[in-house]
Amino acid sequence: MNQPILVFDIETIPDVKAGQRMHGLDLPTPEALQALSLLRRSEALGRYDGSTDFPRLPFHEVVCISGLWVGSGEMKLFSFSQQDLSERDIIARFFSVFDKHFPTLVSWNGAGFDVPVLLYRAMYHKLSAPRFLDQGEHDTSRRYDNYQNRYQTRHTDLMDAMALFNNRNFQRLDDIAQLFGLPGKQGVSGADVSSQVQAGQWKELKEYCEGDVLNTWLVYLRWQLLRGQLDIADHDEWVQHTRDFLAVHDIHRDGFLKSWV
Repeated sequence: MNQPILVFDIETIPDVKAGQRMHGLDLPTPEALQALSLLRRSEALGRYDGSTDFPRLPFHEVVCISGLWVGSGEMKLFSFSQQDLSERDIIARFFSVFDKHFPTLVSWNGAGFDVPVLLYRAMYHKLSAPRFLDQGEHDTSRRYDNYQNRYQTRHTDLMDAMALFNNRNFQRLDDIAQLFGLPGKQGVSGADVSSQVQAGQWKELKEYCEGDVLNTWLVYLRWQLLRGQLDIADHDEWVQHTRDFLAVHDIHRDGFLKSWV
């Protein structure tokens, strides 16, 4: 298994200010959010099966990015959030990782959601991410080994890869995690993020985002076992290493670790 590896996830809320500008809504935030939800459901109706108030990708505001860094046998779990950083700084810090490192990127629906959102929001804030987007312009070795090529493994979107790149086969991370005996989302979902932000529950939000990262990492180990990139002994060693890491560093001891079968 090639290292380093960066498993990541983002949490977002609707960008109410952008929606207000786009639709000319002179309303307080709660009323504007309700109006935008109604507009989005109306827009989606007839284009999809049913309706949704889930914002289109550019209209998500990033409130948290969590990651698990695995390299040289060591692990580091981290989060950048709007508790102490602006959205611009959160995104800039994430992309700065790729200025010095070229990790294997692992996500769940990262190609369909997380990465496009990050790119739209980076452009919104006038940021640059040349190393992340390099397809050989800066480093010729990246021409056939980069984060944009769908069927390569430099960015493994597990939801996409495990579905054999067929969206009819897409599954929810929570379902797959629980199938494998992992904690899953533990009763929390992305629908709770806005209320957590409004209530200032940043610790809970970070733990939720980091939980998704840990679930994704452990599903990735199963995927690498299936692909023959790990044998069963290596797989089990990494799983135990993850348990030990969470226990020794007292990370999610009463949450993720306690719920892990």
